[in-house]
Amino acid sequence: MNSDLDISSLKCWIVGEGLAGTENQCIGVAESLGVKPVIKRIELREPWKSFSPALGFEQWWGFKPMMYPPWPDLVIAAGRKAVAPARFIRKAARAYEGNDCFTVFLQDPKCKTTDFDMVCAPKHDELDGANVLTTVASPNRISEALLKAAKAEFSYLGTPPAPRIAVLIGGNSKSHQITKALCEKMASDLKALDGSLMVTTSRRTPEALRAYITKQLSAPDNHIWDGSGDNPYMGYLAHADVIIVTSDSASMLSDACSTGKPVYRYDLDGGSEKFTRLYRNLEAHGALKPFPSEIKQGKLEVWAYEPLNDAAKIANAISTALKKRNNKKVKTS
Repeated sequence: MNSDLDISSLKCWIVGEGLAGTENQCIGVAESLGVKPVIKRIELREPWKSFSPALGFEQWWGFKPMMYPPWPDLVIAAGRKAVAPARFIRKAARAYEGNDCFTVFLQDPKCKTTDFDMVCAPKHDELDGANVLTTVASPNRISEALLKAAKAEFSYLGTPPAPRIAVLIGGNSKSHQITKALCEKMASDLKALDGSLMVTTSRRTPEALRAYITKQLSAPDNHIWDGSGDNPYMGYLAHADVIIVTSDSASMLSDACSTGKPVYRYDLDGGSEKFTRLYRNLEAHGALKPFPSEIKQGKLEVWAYEPLNDAAKIANAISTALKKRNNKKVKTS
């Protein structure tokens, strides 16, 4: 490498377990960096499949598919199952090739942060360390350019009456539950709003409740994605005047608050201290408000704020660190 490091030319691997939420976080950072990543979806063999990521002692045969050199210049990883392979790549690259592969882990890896070159965690994770970069929420792919492209691709979503309200519904998780009673109240609340609805559910929404929501909210001016055809998720965010997100999904909340559009949190049953910290951070940023208990004349409040741009923040930090490392190499060579 010369003194003028071309970040876009670096070989980058995204390492994860194939979950869309965490994978999109990594892709968002890679896109902000301007690199074209190779995505490695990893399964763990025993004992790393069952034990804590802090176990260590990773071996080449511990992953499916197995990974071989030539190793990348940069690894961006996220998710519990990505800890061991990302750590292995870093060690292997340095031991066998002298390649100081720069490893970045998104979220709390639940092990020593010094096992990676950089750890980027949202503020609600409350993670500290000399190599830890703190973000407001989770990085994602949302950008002005992406929303502009989605608005054109899903132009038909712009024709129903305004305000156009995107409704992003999650489901059951370790911390939250969605029930029939809650769906009945949600449907009633949404029907009382002026404008048109754009509704999507997630894989965690029980099928019976998904069918109920679809039946209750079906109307000529509403668009409810049934899972067929192109996913209009980005189109919903692009065309929305207001966004409503259920409280169970940090990823959907982060996506919505990266648009600069008003975001309302619709609470499911349950919760956790960690999620409460996330809500407070997003509210302090000016992006999020709880869904009101009373809606006057069918109208929701509209406000403006600076969109989150956590992926760009992480990308800038990676770029700075890589260029600094490269300059040190040039000076000592």
